[in-house]
Amino acid sequence: MVATEKLKRTPLYAAHVESGAKMVGFGGWEMPVQYNSIVEEHLAVRRRVGLFDISHMGEVLVAGPNAERALNHLLTNDARRLAVGQGQYTLLGNDDGGIIDDLIAYRLEPTVYLLVINASHIERDFDWMTTHAWASTPRHADAACVLENRSDQTAAMALQGPAAARCLPEASGLKRFHIQQLRVSGKDCRVARTGYTGEDGFELLCAPADAVALWTELLARGREFGIQPCGLGARDTLRLEMCYPLHGNDITDATSPLEAGLGKYVSFDKGDFIGRTALEKQRAKGVTRKLVAFRMAGKCPPPRQHYPIVAAGQRIGEITSGTQSPSLGTGIGMGYVTAGAATPGARIEIEIRGKNYPAVIEKPPLLKKNT
Repeated sequence: MVATEKLKRTPLYAAHVESGAKMVGFGGWEMPVQYNSIVEEHLAVRRRVGLFDISHMGEVLVAGPNAERALNHLLTNDARRLAVGQGQYTLLGNDDGGIIDDLIAYRLEPTVYLLVINASHIERDFDWMTTHAWASTPRHADAACVLENRSDQTAAMALQGPAAARCLPEASGLKRFHIQQLRVSGKDCRVARTGYTGEDGFELLCAPADAVALWTELLARGREFGIQPCGLGARDTLRLEMCYPLHGNDITDATSPLEAGLGKYVSFDKGDFIGRTALEKQRAKGVTRKLVAFRMAGKCPPPRQHYPIVAAGQRIGEITSGTQSPSLGTGIGMGYVTAGAATPGARIEIEIRGKNYPAVIEKPPLLKKNT
């Protein structure tokens, strides 16, 4: 484990410590895993509203006349579909069709984009993009594409839950997966109606110097709605109930979008892009494994990463993410199984410390909601 003194700290670190948060290392950062109870924080987001520090996430600006062309070479989704102010979920792929990272791309201006990337991959993603962006982009002075890592100049927080819009009326008219420049309590922010919880909510990007004031203001606004500051523990259980993949667990450099059920975010009709050849071959041949979601069928210990998945006495796969669901009151998870076994409704077993427990493969999301 990385020594604590070597971990980076967000501008909200002191506020977390003052609030009694339990701090842990995550992706090279010292982050709050919980304040009081993961279950309480989780249910606050599902029923009311919660506030997360996501300043550890990375932000990259891509700008210039060839920005769209460069992004369509680097990413699997089609940047041409983005109107100004709109965002899309997309994947940064390698030559073998593997997933280097998953991210959200926003079009801020006709030739300016913002990429929000995972914390542990900031430097690697940026190096990959700057190295490979030029393969389809002429580097002429009048046709430039510039990539700028803005991660150290950006703080961010996520306001999530049914009452989120009541806490942030400035953004109540913002559409899902859209972003807008707004003034919140006198501070300039970029606010996007997105999140990682399956609930309505917003992600606010601001200057690091403004982070504490905005965090304090949002907690004050949310007090009447029962707001809770939330840590990484609740962030993980919330995303897993919705079957949102976590890079490093459910998707990696060695898993493809087609295996992970993310094929709808691969635009084969946009022209060439990194990994296209490998993914076309895989699409034609068919995948040999698929990422599935499952729910435990009875009382048992929580399922965890790397536990075997069994069917008819044979190991058919392995858990990539598992937990006890606060909303469902039972164990849930995701994992890769052989393609022939990846059928919703199929009965499987999870091996937990040498004993098999029954489970059922379900169609995502595990928590059915209208969001």
